[in-house]
Amino acid sequence: MSAVAVATAATAATSLQPQTLPAPESLAPLLPWSGLRRGSVVAVRGPTSLLFALLSAASAAGSWAAVVGRPDLGLLAAAEAGIAVQRLALVPRPGVELAAVTAALLDGIELVAVAGVERLTAAEARRLTARARQRGAVLLPLGDWPGADVRLHGERIEWDGLGPGHGRLRSMRVTVQATGRGAAARPRTAEVALVEALAASTDQTDRTGRAGQRAARALRAVG
Repeated sequence: MSAVAVATAATAATSLQPQTLPAPESLAPLLPWSGLRRGSVVAVRGPTSLLFALLSAASAAGSWAAVVGRPDLGLLAAAEAGIAVQRLALVPRPGVELAAVTAALLDGIELVAVAGVERLTAAEARRLTARARQRGAVLLPLGDWPGADVRLHGERIEWDGLGPGHGRLRSMRVTVQATGRGAAARPRTAEVALVEALAASTDQTDRTGRAGQRAARALRAVG
């Protein structure tokens, strides 16, 4: 085979590889393609640190992220977990507009985590899955999600950083199990260390939430 043919074949093979957003090294072995595949749904259950870890690597690499429906989170917690907060939108209280706000964010943000998914109808969940696929975004439902490409379930097993009667919590060790469909059909388990995500102040969360809601409204207007 000529060099041109080899190069053409290599290019074609590369083009078939799904585009991915980076994931932390500790979690990459649990994910198909060792990252977060664009257009996929990754359902997350477990400590907040697991969610922040998923967002941190992509955020540090330049991707925008959003978290919807978690009023207990704030910028301080996100920053301590390694997320680039200048590229993070928090929408703590979407109210009855949960599906609409999530859909709008998927139009312009690469990673969108959403809590309160049990309030969505089956039709709304299907539309959000399709929206993520069409826009090349990664949807991170915080809970059960029918048809998720990957399901990550983390269980806290041990704290690090405390001495006998003193010290500061620095991280936790978590057992994370991954299941899913397609390339993620084979169950995988890993024990990882995650930075503990402490909730930031309410006023900071509210300020960030108002900014995120304005962004969502603007995205809906454009869409």
